[in-house]
Amino acid sequence: MSYLLLIIGLGLILLGANYLTDGASAIARRFNISDLVIGLTIVAFGTSAPELVISLLSAIRGSSGLAIGNVVGSNIFNILMIVGCTALVMPVSMGRSTLSKEIPLVILSSLVLWFCSADMLIDGASENVISRADGLILLAFFLIFMRYTFSIAHNGNEQPSAVQTAVKPMKLWVAIAATIGGLAGLLLGGQWFVDGASAIAASLGVNESVIGLTIVAAGTSLPELATSIVAAIKKNPDIAIGNVVGSSLFNVFFILGASATVSPLKAGSISAIDFGMLIGASILLYIFGAAFGRGRTVTRPEGAVMVLCFIGYTVWLIMHA
Repeated sequence: MSYLLLIIGLGLILLGANYLTDGASAIARRFNISDLVIGLTIVAFGTSAPELVISLLSAIRGSSGLAIGNVVGSNIFNILMIVGCTALVMPVSMGRSTLSKEIPLVILSSLVLWFCSADMLIDGASENVISRADGLILLAFFLIFMRYTFSIAHNGNEQPSAVQTAVKPMKLWVAIAATIGGLAGLLLGGQWFVDGASAIAASLGVNESVIGLTIVAAGTSLPELATSIVAAIKKNPDIAIGNVVGSSLFNVFFILGASATVSPLKAGSISAIDFGMLIGASILLYIFGAAFGRGRTVTRPEGAVMVLCFIGYTVWLIMHA
């Protein structure tokens, strides 16, 4: 029953995010809001809605391991599996701004998250907690990131591919219904998903963080994986980098920031190895992109290395669950 609840909940979350994004975008278009603004706000938030709903509900219910594991696991999956699998299909190129500014921001977000959760190491505290103050700091970083994104778009520089979008035309009443229905699906699906994940963790005798780092993280990131592979098949693999960068920064700065502001998150169940894997994956992406002589491209062999790193990490998680 728990697995069925998990699957149905995930399905409702993904459908709800899709309808919410389409409906809200159509309403915004009705009020003559530009495609760029819609992409930078509504669509960007919509693609991160599954992680947001799961982490917020987990935080409210006291399942902090699930909330943090969801974000850390999703970002590891995004970087290693999405970029890795996409590169296996078609080498992934990235713009100069992406390599010099946006991927370093992903590395920074990973380091900031580790600093916020390393109370025992840094302060000698009795437990690691991402406090409300930490959450507000993460939200402040998110505002800086949004200001940067709007500024490069306004100046006509490289526009992150994650914000490119086509708005589906809808009648106003259809758009409103899609928005309300999508929001309802997100909330209901999120409740069922968290209930199912918590029950599975209890039945298997493992920490909720392990479920968050594996099943939850992979489940919420599957749409981005499918989108990136399809884009690679259509010979537009650079979309994968936009998806990964945007999603990773949203996950850490906005989702965990909002979740910790609502309720402090105990990070004790997320180990230093998990945070180290996140930081290492971010650095690995930069190293592969910055290698000289290849025009800022992640090659097929490098994609295979990234996928193998993820498989090895997942095997380690299961063996130490």
